[in-house]
Amino acid sequence: MSPARDRPVSVAVVNDHELIVRGVASMLTPYADLVRVVELDADLMPVSPVDVALYDTFTHTSLDEPDLDDLAQSPRIGRLVLYTWVLTEELVVTARARGVHSALPKSLDGASLAAALVKVHEGAPHLATVPDEPVMASQSWPGRDHGLTPRESEIIALVTSGLSNNEIAERTYLSINSVKSYIRSAYRTMGVTTRSQAVLWGIDHGMAPTRMRVLLPPTPAEKTTVGSSSAPEVRERDG
Repeated sequence: MSPARDRPVSVAVVNDHELIVRGVASMLTPYADLVRVVELDADLMPVSPVDVALYDTFTHTSLDEPDLDDLAQSPRIGRLVLYTWVLTEELVVTARARGVHSALPKSLDGASLAAALVKVHEGAPHLATVPDEPVMASQSWPGRDHGLTPRESEIIALVTSGLSNNEIAERTYLSINSVKSYIRSAYRTMGVTTRSQAVLWGIDHGMAPTRMRVLLPPTPAEKTTVGSSSAPEVRERDG
């Protein structure tokens, strides 16, 4: 079904980390004539009816999370889109089987991402291939300000969540040697030498999953229609 021509495509951004969802929303903000982010969800299901749910796969590359099935089956979501830097043939098969409509690479800039979301809403399939070392156009990920690369950030977030190296390798589709290499380089950047120190560093620097929902303010036209408040509403959040 094509989007209504008198309004932008509505989008919910979903991930376990607040910094990630806020970064994606910020990147899309200048293109509100094409897409409008109406909800940010960290470890929560969207409650607003949306045309597209953009599922950021930061720490969830292997698609083994049960919330993906909930998103795919939700009557509130028109199309489910992965926002990812890894898309192997195995992952494509898994994604399609679980109800994912499209996958878009994180290397897209804001204008390209907004245009792609419109095309996805109009029914165009899009399953992308992306490089091993990701480029995140949002320039927003935990630990970035302290020198971590996007991949190092994801690995340390998984370390902070208590996963073993083997579990991290399975989830990220990396070899165990690659995981160890990323951990070593991240440790040097973080100034830690042990896993317990890395976990504490991760907790202190926003690597642990958050639980948060933010409903974004409506446009003036929507306010006239539904009489909503203009202020963002934080529905639920755990520190």
